[in-house]
Amino acid sequence: MHVGRTGRFRGLGAVRAAAVALTTSLFVGLLGGTAAAAPEQSSITSVTKEGRTWHLKVYSAAMQTDIPIDVQRPVDESAPAPNLFMLNGLDGGEGTASWAAQTDALQFLAQKQVNVIQPIGGRGSYYTDWLQRDPKLGLNKWKTFLTEELPPLLDKALNSTGLNALAGLSTSGTSVLQLAEAKPGLFKSVAAYSGCAQIADPVGQQFVRFSTETWAGGNTVNMYGPPDSPVWAENDPVINAEKLRGTRLYISSGSGIPMLEDVRYYLESSPGPTGAVNLGLGVAIEAAVNSCTANLKSRLDSLGIPATYQFNPVGTHYWPYWEEALHKSWPLLAEGMGVPA
Repeated sequence: MHVGRTGRFRGLGAVRAAAVALTTSLFVGLLGGTAAAAPEQSSITSVTKEGRTWHLKVYSAAMQTDIPIDVQRPVDESAPAPNLFMLNGLDGGEGTASWAAQTDALQFLAQKQVNVIQPIGGRGSYYTDWLQRDPKLGLNKWKTFLTEELPPLLDKALNSTGLNALAGLSTSGTSVLQLAEAKPGLFKSVAAYSGCAQIADPVGQQFVRFSTETWAGGNTVNMYGPPDSPVWAENDPVINAEKLRGTRLYISSGSGIPMLEDVRYYLESSPGPTGAVNLGLGVAIEAAVNSCTANLKSRLDSLGIPATYQFNPVGTHYWPYWEEALHKSWPLLAEGMGVPA
């Protein structure tokens, strides 16, 4: 059989390639290691439809696991719609600290032309990228997931308009500002309800430790490092407030002064001394959040960045106030998503 010059070179190249592959395989085997595999891609791995609610499983390459995502589809599913991301409370929606369980949010938004996106998971994580895996809370790369991996997958699967808004409460009220700063322009409107924006100073760090360590059992050293680590400042929404320029902002908090309804709620939901302790915590947390919010306003004002503020003269740290804030902030959220209020 005749083999031309080009064919001989191709044949030699194939032999060399095979030799390199064999050598690499033997070398890895001798060292007792494994050859590096191609990185896995983020993808939607399953969809279960329950009426207008879609239950998605989305594989996160960053977190190396499937993340449940609940989607309430828009009132007109045949037409493109924007995405409203709604982050849950400290338990990440794994328990009862969720918009779905505690408020009328889904009913209120059911007649709107929006996809309501609720990630389930991230307990105690602040929806941020942790420096390292935590023995209790696992591998957390939520910033990467929510700003890089998930949005393009949803745009394709849901036929989205590409316009996004973001809302969060309590700990996730901090997270929504961090996420907006992580990728300016991704979220056109952001609503933060009762979130403490400053996290790098001792008071802010203690607030984060209370949530992540005392309540959720994690270790903030695995999140941002020791207290003197620069990573705290890199993730502080007040320090990085310039990155919020151009984003529509709605920011709310209460004074911490309880109404009669607040007292009744805490005492009746946990009778006895526990109810009184919870009431005290609800008062103290919201008062601290109110101070954080005032500091954020001062910072934004100094930079000439506009925002809509709702400083309630009363109110503790619990769901009825966040439900009310969602309703009040809806026109701003809708404006950013390009839908009627």
